[in-house]
Amino acid sequence: MTTARPVLIIDDSLMIRNMVKRALVGAGYTVLEAKDGVDAVDTLAAGADPVLIVCDVNMPRMNGIEFLEALRESHAGRIPVVMLTTEGQPEMIRKARTLGAKGWLVKPFKAPLLLAAVDKLTSAGV
Repeated sequence: MTTARPVLIIDDSLMIRNMVKRALVGAGYTVLEAKDGVDAVDTLAAGADPVLIVCDVNMPRMNGIEFLEALRESHAGRIPVVMLTTEGQPEMIRKARTLGAKGWLVKPFKAPLLLAAVDKLTSAGV
């Protein structure tokens, strides 16, 4: 699926950002990147309008849960978020869902699963 609006990837690992970017670009998406939650908040404040966000949990300065809290205040659920992380604790997943995350994928991820989630959330207008 091609979209005029990009997907924002938030991860402190350049390698992970590149892997996610490669999968998304290969499927026709455009991509914005942020190295942590603070960088992502700044990107959104500067006018970026992503169709979806793929976000890590463990990052310096502002982690993924803190980012979801900031996003909830500024964008009130307008942008679907898929968490992509090494974390799998049920309590953390519940917290992320409570804050508006629409999906949770565990690293290492399989590109087809990521793309299926992105396609579903972007085409559903969630």
